[in-house]
Amino acid sequence: MVKTKNTKGTHEVLSFNPKEVVRALLTALPTRAQDVVKQRFGLGKSPDRATLEAIGQTYGITRERVRQIENFALKALRKSPSYQVAESAFDELEEAVLSYGGIVNEQKFLDHLSKDKNVQNILHFLLVLGDRFEKLKEDEEFHHRWTVDKKLSEKVHGAIRKLCSSVSDEDLIKEEQLIAQFLKEIKDIVRDANNPELARRWLDLSKQLSRNPLGEWGKASSPNIKLRGMRDYAYLVLRSNGKPMHFVEVTEKIRELFNRKAHTATCHNELIKDARFILVGRGLYALREWGYREGVVRDIIRELLKRKGPLSKNEILEGVLSERLVKHNTIIVNLQNNRYFKKLPDGRYTVS
Repeated sequence: MVKTKNTKGTHEVLSFNPKEVVRALLTALPTRAQDVVKQRFGLGKSPDRATLEAIGQTYGITRERVRQIENFALKALRKSPSYQVAESAFDELEEAVLSYGGIVNEQKFLDHLSKDKNVQNILHFLLVLGDRFEKLKEDEEFHHRWTVDKKLSEKVHGAIRKLCSSVSDEDLIKEEQLIAQFLKEIKDIVRDANNPELARRWLDLSKQLSRNPLGEWGKASSPNIKLRGMRDYAYLVLRSNGKPMHFVEVTEKIRELFNRKAHTATCHNELIKDARFILVGRGLYALREWGYREGVVRDIIRELLKRKGPLSKNEILEGVLSERLVKHNTIIVNLQNNRYFKKLPDGRYTVS
């Protein structure tokens, strides 16, 4: 069972000064080893991390030799008196990992501890150096993550995999619904089975589930989550609106909700070409998934009569208006076309 402290969104405050701790640790190393470590982990003035090749070119040595120096430096630091002095800092960092969830998304955790990129690099270096922290490298399912509890991490991975398997490529799920579903999966892992913040943090481990700009969750590979162009933004706009919209309105909403440049003509063209959208009136579009069908008013009337048999004028008006936003007179004019429809003696209409 994982121990959790207050996870209401307040950032952990580390009592130790990360820069001072690392400065004291590095004094145990020879000058070149210090420099290699600083460059590899971005511990100098620049937060950029240097590659093995770049450092090798500086010293005129191979990238493999640079790797050897780096590994030697880490081993030497773990055996140095400075490492023992820094033990309290490692204790506090371990407690921060536990408070954040026991298994943490690397970047989210570092962001939680500090917004300063230099400080994040230093804390990352301490995680690498500390023998109690285990890094689980990024793979197809999960982001880079750290844990101090191997058994817990295995259980969390299993719960996330089970949740992912229940989400289809088309699903868009409100965050509170996904959290509620995930809390059921982790109820046997945590003492507090009603901890939505912990659930969010563990969900951030997954590469297969993600959020779109509207905060809805789904498969990370879905065009509803990983938006690739105007038509994907338009789909989210219509879906969130819940009813047909004019393409001009759709364009304006894309600008408003997503802060993107959007041209009306481009939006209209994209809506025409995408099978997810159905033209239901003059410039008005709906989603096919709402039950709308393709075709002009005449096609809708004909399909309605074939499906239900002869109908009265009012029944036809009601049926067509449920699928098309057109004037009553437009429907009546189509009904009067004897080539397609005929009026029966009882006043009802059928297909000619």
